[in-house]
Amino acid sequence: MSSPGFDGFIKIPSVPLNFVPAKSGEIIKLGQITCRILEDGSRTDNRLGTCELILPPKTPGPPPHWHEMHDETFLITQGTIRFHYPDPSQPGVDLSTTDAHAGDYMTVPVRSPHTFSNPGDTEARLFFTTTPAFYVNYFRLLADMGKEFAGKPMPAEANVKAMALYGTTLVDRVPRKPE
Repeated sequence: MSSPGFDGFIKIPSVPLNFVPAKSGEIIKLGQITCRILEDGSRTDNRLGTCELILPPKTPGPPPHWHEMHDETFLITQGTIRFHYPDPSQPGVDLSTTDAHAGDYMTVPVRSPHTFSNPGDTEARLFFTTTPAFYVNYFRLLADMGKEFAGKPMPAEANVKAMALYGTTLVDRVPRKPE
């Protein structure tokens, strides 16, 4: 249903808002990382997906990788997240790292090699976006593949298999130690 619009030219659409209370959303485990899916694209025509990622202290992220088909952004809301820019010629070595703190923002464009970790002694949280939204389903697949690893480090092989299905290419198989 739509309403009369501006000067009768444009009908005002009737599209409902979507509210996700602080303690809700779809909660899944990605090894040690908790993922709270806030928007999976089902209400945005798959233009935008959003999640909250929660990393316990000293937690590595996924193996270094890059994305062929989607951009990502990370807004740090608690603690410290270390972003790693890997050296593709030396597995396990980074060209640079950036420590992002609460309020800091990182954009990861298509084809930008990266990974992240929590090097701190406290829990870290970030607000994650992906556009288009299809990559949210990578998290669901990874959670399903790694059920036996909930609360433990996710094996690189599980990430590799899931990444291959979502336009993501591995740089190396060495998750970065959060030191």
